[in-house]
Amino acid sequence: MTLVLLAQSSGTPTGPEFGKASPLGFLIILVLLVGTSVLIWSMNRHIKRLPANFERDHPEPDQEADDGTDHGIIRRADQSAAADRTESS
Repeated sequence: MTLVLLAQSSGTPTGPEFGKASPLGFLIILVLLVGTSVLIWSMNRHIKRLPANFERDHPEPDQEADDGTDHGIIRRADQSAAADRTESS
């Protein structure tokens, strides 16, 4: 019974301060809007500096990697085969 009375008395807030927003809340919203505007402006500046495409003028080093050549990488099977060849000679 006590809970019902408490729920009824605090159901809808009323009074002189109900519905008023704090000036601090308005200031926070303004700061967030200014920060968002600055970030969008900076992003647009950086996007304008990007090249039209990312293709290289001289793709030879990349082409070599695309062909499946691995310079400097020796697999264990290749090492053991090379060791067998040197022992048998």
